[in-house]
Amino acid sequence: EKVGEEKTGERHSRRDCRDHRSHNGTMDSPAGSLKRMSTEEYISAVREKVGEDMQAYHDLPKLIHPGDEARPGYSKVLRPNSEVFRASKVPPKISDWKFCGSFPSPLSTNPTQSNLGGAFVSDNETVLCDIVSHASISTISREYMRAGPREFVAFYPNSVKAAIVTCGGLCPGLNSVIREIYASLTKLYGVKEVYGIPMGYRGFYSPEFSIKRLTDENTSYIHHAGGSVLGSSRGGHDTKLICDAIMDFGFNHVYIIGGDGTHRGAIKIYEELREREAKVAVIGIPKTIDNDIALIDKSFGFDTAVEEAQRAIRSAKVEATSAVNGIGLVKLMGRHSGMIAMYSTLASRDVDVCLIPEVNFELDGPRGLYQYIKQCFATRDHCVILVAEGAGMNLLEDELRDAKRDASGNIKLPDIGLWLKSKINSYFSTLGMEINLKYIDPTYMIRTVGPNANDNLYCSLLGQSAAHAAMAGFSGVTIGLINTHYVMLPMEEICNQGRTKVDPQSRMWHRVVATTGQPSFDISERLAEKAAASASITEATKKPSNQ
Repeated sequence: EKVGEEKTGERHSRRDCRDHRSHNGTMDSPAGSLKRMSTEEYISAVREKVGEDMQAYHDLPKLIHPGDEARPGYSKVLRPNSEVFRASKVPPKISDWKFCGSFPSPLSTNPTQSNLGGAFVSDNETVLCDIVSHASISTISREYMRAGPREFVAFYPNSVKAAIVTCGGLCPGLNSVIREIYASLTKLYGVKEVYGIPMGYRGFYSPEFSIKRLTDENTSYIHHAGGSVLGSSRGGHDTKLICDAIMDFGFNHVYIIGGDGTHRGAIKIYEELREREAKVAVIGIPKTIDNDIALIDKSFGFDTAVEEAQRAIRSAKVEATSAVNGIGLVKLMGRHSGMIAMYSTLASRDVDVCLIPEVNFELDGPRGLYQYIKQCFATRDHCVILVAEGAGMNLLEDELRDAKRDASGNIKLPDIGLWLKSKINSYFSTLGMEINLKYIDPTYMIRTVGPNANDNLYCSLLGQSAAHAAMAGFSGVTIGLINTHYVMLPMEEICNQGRTKVDPQSRMWHRVVATTGQPSFDISERLAEKAAASASITEATKKPSNQ
């Protein structure tokens, strides 16, 4: 910090740092030599330079002031609610509890990266979350601060010592995120020391693992490979031991890649380091192959998972159509959310039955699974069933009571795929009806592959945004994609929202039902229908007769 202060000649208090951020998005240094980009003047200059049809202009907020005339072609005017935004949506900064210097970004002073210096993002740029509007009634929306490089950074690059850790299960794209964080810090900002923490949270403090330094040689090609070069594991979270290790090793950037449980642990790490008034940036990158993290458009690896699932579905289709009364049964990931199963069904259009955790089903009865399989035999001679791993737990209550938990505290679910295989074979055997059922579980084949091109790009931009956030001094935030724009979300926002699940009343699930032709298996829906019918009968009996 002292070296940085001498370099820039800046010595101002914590309050001074905050006061230099003005309402129009500028931050003047004491000498008044630098200004943040994306100010009103900058937006006007871009509009005049490139015109209103270019991406460089459309990528900036369209500003309007009280009294300004409405722009032709625009039908909405959005008014700020600064108090709510600053109270709950602004990401925390280290300068809130610890003195931080303010240094000109290397992106503006490094000649080889000068082009990036033309795209600094202001802290006043936000991205709307709720974009579906109404043509004639006022609507509301949440907003989050936009991610990206800032013109001033809180860390002098030579003082940065960064740590990257991957937690939880494997997912396509982990190595791509690791590589991009490393490359962004070293190539863009000139950071010298970046380390990888082995085997999840316990790698910080466990003597059986060795922290390794990341280099160009051991990161150059990892983005094409599956898994995590750092290793990953569930559990192992001990806030005190982890924070002690962070302080002992001198890490001041900590990048944590993981899902809902990992982020809950990351919040505790951030809060403990803040309590210690440590100058450490804790940045999260959301990861779950199930795509069940709230708020964000999608989690990385999800596109690859849906793409890889097509191979299993096609194999099941071939097996089913090549046998007498063939059944292809495929189990996919999805403990709490049926996102992968739903999108895989829509992408393939070869699935006859899609079973997800959010929609209970039954085996027997006129609208049960057995009856629908027989209908498929009658109409197309085969049936392809896709089931998410968390589906049908309403039928396995006895098994769930005796289930154990994994290192993360999650219940080890009974295998719904094997259970269904046994039940279906047994049912048709009692009928004396020949079937040929083939069961495919591609779970580990899917989660261990390298990312496809779309996920690779997504992971790269997540890694870059994470590095920009840490260098700017943000902490306790996670990087997410909202409406195609990268934002910084306070970690509490992610965790407090809970998991995203498939809504059986949504248009997307209705598309699944329309594609497969499956009946409504939802038991709760039919119970509601019976209750309504019963209530009608009861009401009718209470009415006086005409006699």
